[in-house]
Order: sequence, then C-alpha cells, then structure tokens
Amino acid sequence: MTILACSQCQTTLICNVDNINACWCNELPAILPVDNTTTSCLCRSCTLAKINQFLNTLYLRPLKEQLAFAKPFYTNANLVEKLDYEMQNGYMVFTRWFFLKRGSCCKNNCKNCPY
Repeated sequence: MTILACSQCQTTLICNVDNINACWCNELPAILPVDNTTTSCLCRSCTLAKINQFLNTLYLRPLKEQLAFAKPFYTNANLVEKLDYEMQNGYMVFTRWFFLKRGSCCKNNCKNCPY
C-alpha cells in the first residue's frame, strides 16, 4: 500500500499497487483509453470526472456507435454514483451511460434516455 497525492487535485489517496485487485479503482469500469495524459494515480473524484469527460465526447457520435461501445460494460453489478446515476433531490437519476449500457428504452420518458 502506498500513500500518494492525486496528480490532478493533490488529494491524498491510498494506492494498492502491490495488490491491484484490492484497489478501489477496480470498482470502476475500464472505460478510459490508454494514453499518455495520466502519468500517475488519480483520486476517485478525478477518475470519475475524467471518465465522464471521455463519455461526453462519445455522446457526440451516432447512437449506434455509443451503444456498441457501452454494450460490453453492461452488468447487473453495483451501480457507480456519478457514473451510472446521480442523486437529485433525494432521488436516484440514471445517467445516459446507464441507459446506453442497458441497451433499450423502457418507454417511461426518463430524463437522460438517449433513445
């Protein structure tokens, strides 16, 4: 276990580089492409912000491409706050990413439905 500072916001974080399976970052989907823009660990908030920034560029592509990208990430596992949903006025509001992963519309006129 190593204590580091987030390379973006300088928040102290604990990295389990010696046991990567025990690291909090494994709770998040491996969405981000591998690139040279991040050279060290990010905290959970900065990682989620970076994932959502990437997803916002994905949302500019045709829906068919968005669905193809999201499909491999569909799972019934735990949802991630600020990625799959946000809390608004005490209610869980699903994100566009959640609906893309699900791959279909429920016809309930959901707030962030991409269909």
